[in-house]
Amino acid sequence: MTANLGLFLLSAAGISLSGVMLPGPLTAATIAKGYREQNAGIFIALGHAVIELPLMALIYFGFAHFFASPEAKKVIGLAGGLMLIAMGSMVLRNIRKTLGEAADLPYNSLVTGIMMTGANPYFFLWWATIGIALIATAAEFGIWGLVVFAVVHWSCDLVWEQFISMSVFRTKHLWTQKVQRIVFGVCALVLVGFGVWFCVSVFV
Repeated sequence: MTANLGLFLLSAAGISLSGVMLPGPLTAATIAKGYREQNAGIFIALGHAVIELPLMALIYFGFAHFFASPEAKKVIGLAGGLMLIAMGSMVLRNIRKTLGEAADLPYNSLVTGIMMTGANPYFFLWWATIGIALIATAAEFGIWGLVVFAVVHWSCDLVWEQFISMSVFRTKHLWTQKVQRIVFGVCALVLVGFGVWFCVSVFV
């Protein structure tokens, strides 16, 4: 069983990394926060866990169908989309400030992690589909198998987000004002773009 658990955790890490490394709202927010905070990724990952770990517990206890229901998807999609549009707009409004000032969101990294996770409908959809299969397999190894899986999955989030924020922080001295504006303009547009897409997808 140990060997099988190890193989499962390895495959779960690969699946988790393939999901977390896809560009999205959380990545854009991590880049923005990383400009000022080298360890922003740690706190963003902690904020992510505030939403993710209780969600995993709910799925384990049989509530996955709720997050996949049409009504829940519409509410989450519309509310999350509007929140992303608002946060992206805040960054866009500050884009012409002096060097360094535009590189931030109106919340600290922990709250940003919570908001970016909770505002992403595809995060809930991922857990209600791919995630439920992983949790079901982890549960076959007992409660400790589920706990270890949760730790491995979250560690993937932590490593990737911290890698991004540390990379941005350590290279920011190379950024000219034009580069900064381009980077944060792209981050803002990513947030707004995903927000618009989430809102539109509710009605199509």
